[in-house]
Amino acid sequence: MAELHYPDARRLDIAEEISGYVVRDPYRWLEDPGSAETRAWLADQDALFAEHAVSLPGRDLLAARINELVRAGSVSSPVWRGDRQFFLRRTSDQEHAVLFTATTEDEAADYPQTAPPRERVLLDPMVIDPSGVTTLDAWQPDKEGHLLAYQLSEGGDEESMLRVMDVATGQDVDGPIDRCRYSAVAWLPDTTMGPRTSRGPRGKAFYYVRRLPADAVPPGEDQYHRRVYLHRVGTPATQDILIFGEGMEKTYYYGVSVSRDGRWLVVSASLGTAPRNDLWLADLTASDEAAPQFRVVQQGVDAQTGMHAGRDGRLYVFTDAGAPRGRLAVADPAQPGPASWQDIIPERSDAVLAGFAILDGAELHRPLMLVSWKRHAISEITVHDLTTGEQTGMVPLPGLGSIGGISERPQGGHEAWFGYTDNTTPVIIQRYDGRTGEVQPWARAPGSVQVPQVRTEQVTYKSKDGTLVRMLVVSAGEPGAGEPGAGGEDGAQSDPAARSPRPTILYGYGGFGVSMNPGYSASILAWVEAGGVYAIAALRGGGEEGEEWHRAGMRERKQNVFDDFHAAAERLIADGWTTSRQLAISGGSNGGLLVGTAITQRPGLYAAAVCSAPLLDMVRYERFGLGETWNDEFGTAADPEQLGWLLGYSPYHHVREGTAYPAVLFSVFDSDTRVDPMHARKMCAALQHASSAALPGESASAGGPGHAARPVLLRRESSAGHGARAVSRSVTVAADTLAFAAFHTGHPGIRR
Repeated sequence: MAELHYPDARRLDIAEEISGYVVRDPYRWLEDPGSAETRAWLADQDALFAEHAVSLPGRDLLAARINELVRAGSVSSPVWRGDRQFFLRRTSDQEHAVLFTATTEDEAADYPQTAPPRERVLLDPMVIDPSGVTTLDAWQPDKEGHLLAYQLSEGGDEESMLRVMDVATGQDVDGPIDRCRYSAVAWLPDTTMGPRTSRGPRGKAFYYVRRLPADAVPPGEDQYHRRVYLHRVGTPATQDILIFGEGMEKTYYYGVSVSRDGRWLVVSASLGTAPRNDLWLADLTASDEAAPQFRVVQQGVDAQTGMHAGRDGRLYVFTDAGAPRGRLAVADPAQPGPASWQDIIPERSDAVLAGFAILDGAELHRPLMLVSWKRHAISEITVHDLTTGEQTGMVPLPGLGSIGGISERPQGGHEAWFGYTDNTTPVIIQRYDGRTGEVQPWARAPGSVQVPQVRTEQVTYKSKDGTLVRMLVVSAGEPGAGEPGAGGEDGAQSDPAARSPRPTILYGYGGFGVSMNPGYSASILAWVEAGGVYAIAALRGGGEEGEEWHRAGMRERKQNVFDDFHAAAERLIADGWTTSRQLAISGGSNGGLLVGTAITQRPGLYAAAVCSAPLLDMVRYERFGLGETWNDEFGTAADPEQLGWLLGYSPYHHVREGTAYPAVLFSVFDSDTRVDPMHARKMCAALQHASSAALPGESASAGGPGHAARPVLLRRESSAGHGARAVSRSVTVAADTLAFAAFHTGHPGIRR
């Protein structure tokens, strides 16, 4: 492969004293994407990556195989409104999932059904925009199934324009309403509202969340300042009624829900992504829906709590207050506060509470509750008596994988639906029958693919401080009994003595309470099928072991996450899976921060790194994107002590000249409004500068000024953002990043 010559990048002599720390920032000019200098530098980086990418062996083969495996498609669990259901499905040749509705004339029809009857397309993003850059961000049917609120964004910006469709005609009857990013929509039933509006059915209205306009907030704060409003269908958004949020902190996120009967309004508020929230309840039969009288349920408490009004008149409280792994309580709406909560599903010591559904149809001998758990990231479902909480059984699952949320009919019934997937199984929608306890497939991902045989092992290892951490290791071979995705959680592992080290990718995230759960991944399967190993570490900072596990990896304890990751790499090497020269690491967003920190703390441990949409400048991260909403997770540079935490690991500030860094590929998206691409730009320039000098032990041809054998590259994509995108674009990203990792780890079957 030809030598790469890095573009010139001017270094500034910026050294600021902040709270007693001297902070250098030589590439601050790269924070401005619109400057002529930045644009020229980016154009040169684009050309540099293109030059490298075309010569990566096996890139086209990887893309073709990933594309084949992606053709499994996808399907979602149904959302029921009476006898009408709503669901998403993507076939093998579609770029985006399509939203369908379907009805059945006989609700008592025998199940499972091979396909929902009388189905009809409601929303196809490719029909709306054939370019593929428009995404369906969220959707919510009203309580009768007559209207659908849906949110679209373009080019990856996630700005979510909200519209309302008449389900019967497929025509929009309201909107668009802008500034609705991350907005919940809580419909009121028809019977609670007033006279017919000029457009749409009688008395339709919903609560939703909307940001204040940019000209009403201080400069640079247009992504914050949310409020909860009441909107009447067919009226201008300018007439919406402010319900909640006035005078509260600018970074609050709000949730809103209304009970099926329209009586109970629940509003939650969390300060950014903080793992705690305040909660309020209003009785809409005792106060006007346009001016609800709220009662405090939880305020100023260090806990996350959600509340659901059951059909039996009780409030169901899902909380980690006093229970880091979660518990489920019930309460009387007349006394909704914590003092009256009575546990119905207590905390478990071996699993994290994930969700629940209530089955209370007349066909049942007694009402049931299905409760989902994650035990070391592997899902299970237990069955309980709804009145007492006593466990009466288990729901059998196809293997040890992951389930999505459990859905039920809002009016009650004997059925529940949930999605299941594991490392080799595209999503299957399962139907549970409360009358018999039977589980049967109800819908499958529609594509037909030949999935390779892989073996998945769950390995437990010790981190630096002795904490036990778990990691899934996926390799080629026949599955053994008792393994995740093929049968068990801690089943017999392959013999280390029989292994030969192979190119390996280690993936991690470790933040925001996000769990790394087993799931079907075309890119992982393509990598492993070609002879590599793929490992996924369940690091502290995630949610695999509950809220204490999360908090053990946030703020001043963030170094635990990086120690867990380094220890995972060392375990893979010690067990004979790989070597440092064959080990690549990968992560995105907060996982990109993980990768950036890993290569600056332990550069010699890794051969290559893929760093996608990363956070890397932890001194200035709050000034860009949604950064200010994350300061509870990381800390704030405005506080001297917390600045010390951040500077302790901030990757951009730990790049050192003359260090033998791994090959690094930064993958960024120009329309990313969550994590600003400036992080990757600045880090890329810093690493290219640090790596361009000849290094001890390397040949002259590998490291003269301006070029390097282990390159630092920037892959940039326009009209894409932090979240969802068209399938073909996802395939291209995956192929490019895997081919890069393959070349720089010597992946068998890829590098010739």
